[in-house]
Amino acid sequence: MLLNKEKRLKYIGFNDIWFVIIGIIVLSFVTDYLFNNSFSRYPFWEAVINWSVSLFFSIFNWFVMRFNFIFLRKKFPNVEDVGKRAFFLFLTIIVSVTAIDAIGGAMLGYIFDQNYYFSERYRVLLPIIIISMMVMAIYEAIYFYIQLKKSIRQEEQAKQVVVLAQLDALRNQAQPHFFFNSLNTLRDIIDQNSKEDAKQFVDKLSDVYRFILDAGNANLIPLRDELKFARAYIHIQSERFGDNLKLDWKLPETELDRMIVPMSLQLLLENAIKHNVISRSKPLTITVTIQDDFLVVHNKMQLKSTQLPSTKLGLINIEKRHALISDKLPKIENNGTEFMVSIPLLLKSDITQH
Repeated sequence: MLLNKEKRLKYIGFNDIWFVIIGIIVLSFVTDYLFNNSFSRYPFWEAVINWSVSLFFSIFNWFVMRFNFIFLRKKFPNVEDVGKRAFFLFLTIIVSVTAIDAIGGAMLGYIFDQNYYFSERYRVLLPIIIISMMVMAIYEAIYFYIQLKKSIRQEEQAKQVVVLAQLDALRNQAQPHFFFNSLNTLRDIIDQNSKEDAKQFVDKLSDVYRFILDAGNANLIPLRDELKFARAYIHIQSERFGDNLKLDWKLPETELDRMIVPMSLQLLLENAIKHNVISRSKPLTITVTIQDDFLVVHNKMQLKSTQLPSTKLGLINIEKRHALISDKLPKIENNGTEFMVSIPLLLKSDITQH
């Protein structure tokens, strides 16, 4: 077991080889001090010989206790068994320390022609038993600490799996939402424009979906990539609305490497186009700018008298996705005449998972 690292980690919780070596040396000096105080009473080499006897007892004590610890860990592995395991460990320490001292003392007495008297030894054995219990308590405490860390890590991983599943669901929800609104737009083009315009729209739409596929399963992308996607989407809509749809982009180059939730800017532009009148008499201007670490999408409200069917998923989707990855949430402001949505621009340090 000492040389098998995998088993040490499984039953002890940590690689204890250095703990064993240092612990045995310390225990041997403590034992020698309690029994003989050899280095104060005898010449150096005689003291070393006496200390080696204490080292011999310490090695046996340590490995017997360690064996008992591992045996009880296998026998009672569950958390609810900790009281039972501690009780039996306490008994085994008393029995093993006493037995090793008696057997070792008898052997040394035979070698050096001395008698072993338990009545003279039990008072010295008590500190050894206490020290041994402290050593096993350290083993137990380290094991529990490592198991606690492992449990916390597993819980965090489980939470992360749940969060990723929720993000996947929301991301997959956003794409059909875009597809649904694109079909509505295509229907209007077919009704109002030539067949050639409809073909061009489908071609541009395929380019946009290629971008969506290339973005893959990312939960955050650089603003510059989202901006390319948004511009491609606006280019499609411009074929339908011409100069009646105007975009005022106020985005400094220095901010384009900040991170943003994919399709969030596009969804905001899509909502503005979907719910507002866009005509020669009432052109729609959408302003996209950055204010205080937020990407702000702003437009004057000129609502359609007849609204297209709405799934009401756009803003809710954006809010939920931000809530899962960051403490910074979108802000929605509607004063009846103007509509403004601010979505946070994130750094890696801002990202959390709930």
